[in-house]
Amino acid sequence: MTDTPAARTFLRLDFADGRKLGPGKIMLLEAVGTHGSILSAAKAIGMSYRRAWLLMDELDRMFEERVILTHPGRRGSGTDITPFGHRLIALYRAMERQSAKATEGAVAELTRSLAKAYQPRQDAAKASEAG
Repeated sequence: MTDTPAARTFLRLDFADGRKLGPGKIMLLEAVGTHGSILSAAKAIGMSYRRAWLLMDELDRMFEERVILTHPGRRGSGTDITPFGHRLIALYRAMERQSAKATEGAVAELTRSLAKAYQPRQDAAKASEAG
């Protein structure tokens, strides 16, 4: 193990009209595929059902093609990812891999350049969480 801190990159698309696509929506969409419902996906990733539903609704309206199909009802309810939804996940994950590979050298250089004795100020910690 090394004393050099690790770094991660995140990919977020900010479309010109204000729409955003990033790791949170993709992770939730993948969880919906794994668990078969928005409720189960929300529980699995520690998100409120309301927040998950709003994100899935936004994602489903964001593109010309549907991303999910919901089946409401007491029995047999659930959510399926559409073929386009699966393609969206694949495209996003491919862009993520390509981005990480393209920035690997620069990230490594920046990581090596980090101050070893750095300690965040308490009041600055909350500001850095915001971005």
